[in-house]
Amino acid sequence: MTATTPPAPARPARIPNTYHFVFGLRPQTEPFHLLHYLCLASCLQVNRPDRVVVHLHNQPHGPLWERIRPRIEVQQIPEHELRIDLNYQDDYIRQFAYAHVSDFIRLRVLHEQGGIYADMDTLFVAPPPAALFEESCVMGHERVDVGAPSSPEGSLCNALIMAEPGSPFVRTWLERMPGAFDGSWSNHSTFLPYRLSREFPEWIRVEPESRFFSLDWTREGIAGLFEQDRTLPPDATSLHLWAHLWWDVDRRDMSDFDHTQLTPEYVARARTTYARLARPHLPPGLAPSALGRWLRRLRGPRAS
Repeated sequence: MTATTPPAPARPARIPNTYHFVFGLRPQTEPFHLLHYLCLASCLQVNRPDRVVVHLHNQPHGPLWERIRPRIEVQQIPEHELRIDLNYQDDYIRQFAYAHVSDFIRLRVLHEQGGIYADMDTLFVAPPPAALFEESCVMGHERVDVGAPSSPEGSLCNALIMAEPGSPFVRTWLERMPGAFDGSWSNHSTFLPYRLSREFPEWIRVEPESRFFSLDWTREGIAGLFEQDRTLPPDATSLHLWAHLWWDVDRRDMSDFDHTQLTPEYVARARTTYARLARPHLPPGLAPSALGRWLRRLRGPRAS
């Protein structure tokens, strides 16, 4: 008999198949929204993660939270992490201070635990390729805001970050972020990692915009999500939904769509990119029309 050499054991992935989300930094005055439920439900079904961890300060509530809660882990965000002294010159951006606090928390979590961080306004459409889990850190290009006050030579969106525990890229970014914070939306959160990727290219793999952000934050991109049905690039694994640009019912500069229109009926019947891709993840056992009426009653007359 000829002896055969046993196959070499598979090399363990550097990045754990754990998905992290940060939520509830503000008081939760409304029931857990369908968009957030579909984010977590699509993560569980599409990615088959080992763990899904939602890092919370204020506990969500409502029927959709009760449905998804048994399927995830919750880690409490300590009070002291919310006390970051951030200096703003623009009162409009100041109202999003909770999002900037989240910018710091997500990096701390990834540096300590490793895994995949994603914003809660994400829809997952395909699992990331196995090769990405072999990297130390992975981010994706996003469309550059040429009107931003900081130098916009490039931008890596922090709405999805893959990193191994102790990633040198994440560590250096976290160390430099306080000094880069200038009160703008992007300098510390998307322009800084782009600059670091040019300074330390061996620490990070940068994916094309098509991977995570194929429908961008422009009015045309948001319409492509919620008003039109677009074919995604073949390498797309998730969509960022840019909710801060259209969520408010009083805001119409970026979209005529708002969060009150994202109902079970919309997801079940609309001929749009988001509805088509989110439809398989609707809560099981609840008729769309019945659930829509239920949620509208919970939200009150403003959402009807």
